[in-house]
Amino acid sequence: MKSPSTGMSAWSNPLHPDVFPGVRKMEAEVVRMCCTMFHGDASSCGVMTTGGTESIIMACKAYRDYAINVKGIKKPEMLVPVSAHAAFDKGAQLLGMRIRHVPLDPETMKVDIAAMRKMINRNTCMLAGSAPQFPHGVMDPIIEIAGLGLRYDIPVHVDACLGGFLIPFMDDAGFPLAPFDFRVEGVTSISADTHKYGYAPKGSSVIIYNEPKWRHHQFFVTPDWPGGIYATPTIGGSRSGGIVSACWAALVYHGKRGYVDYTRSIIQTTRKIEEGCRKIKGVFVYGKPEVSVVALGSNDYNIYQLSDRMGKRGWNLNALQYPPSIHIAVTVLHTHPGVAERFIKDIDELSKEILENPPKDAGGSAALYGMAQSIPDRSLVGEMAWCYLDAVYSTKISEKPTIE
Repeated sequence: MKSPSTGMSAWSNPLHPDVFPGVRKMEAEVVRMCCTMFHGDASSCGVMTTGGTESIIMACKAYRDYAINVKGIKKPEMLVPVSAHAAFDKGAQLLGMRIRHVPLDPETMKVDIAAMRKMINRNTCMLAGSAPQFPHGVMDPIIEIAGLGLRYDIPVHVDACLGGFLIPFMDDAGFPLAPFDFRVEGVTSISADTHKYGYAPKGSSVIIYNEPKWRHHQFFVTPDWPGGIYATPTIGGSRSGGIVSACWAALVYHGKRGYVDYTRSIIQTTRKIEEGCRKIKGVFVYGKPEVSVVALGSNDYNIYQLSDRMGKRGWNLNALQYPPSIHIAVTVLHTHPGVAERFIKDIDELSKEILENPPKDAGGSAALYGMAQSIPDRSLVGEMAWCYLDAVYSTKISEKPTIE
């Protein structure tokens, strides 16, 4: 097959594989490459999606439908760590499922396995863990979660959307971690974003299963529509063939050697930042970051004040809550010479500045997140978020944008 061109496939549609056989082949090969990467056998399978949220929702749908149609569970529930991605909450809302959040160990920030075991009941249709979780970059104990899945006959999903294209290469990069993929008996599905550390364009991810029976419950098929038999693997109908071909090209171009090299640089830089931040007065590192995220907190001042001041120096850090924290997600850009050292230096200088001259009032994200966490009526916070989303789509009346 010739190397694909995004321009050539931009108007193609994987919904019609008979019309676009090349795109169909590339999507199948992306899925198979990822199955192999996660040590799946010949029975492993999956699909491409538009992102991690859709990948997670598809896993939720598969296990919900399996619970209802095969196990006879009328009200399926999922158990996920408090730190699990909000896509699980979104999936629960869209699919009419109950979601129950399992607490974390306050020291390690990993999900509390004993608490998860106690929360399992006859309606539990899936367990989940993160590799790693987004807020603090900590790996959940996947082997233990998979053990619960085997013991109670419950499928286990591993959300590797963030680390899916780092962790598989950490062994070869010199930073081995405990297995989290299909080598672990009990793991039945994995989500991984090709558009993060896979370096494919935004809008691509994969959901992989250890055997076809799960994927069958993910599919949507209606045979009696007047427009014909309608069958789709994911939420969307029409999709972008251009994204598929660009993703295929990224995986083939970078190859295993390229991903190992990127991973080595990213993990080295992450460890350097973690080590440097642990020595800085006024801040602490949450848990033990094992992949590419380092989360910081403070017992001495409002951590969001540090985030605001880092923003003025050009750093874009994520503000987190419950508990108050900020984090940096290390990418290839941060591996360039001097960048990690500058980050540590800026954190050190600004932390000292805040300790020596505490601000009288909080501003920016310090005020926003501090206020949001203190409001007991969470519906008010939701209304604030709705206002924000409304504002995103606003235009000036005077502009009157039209299609002419």
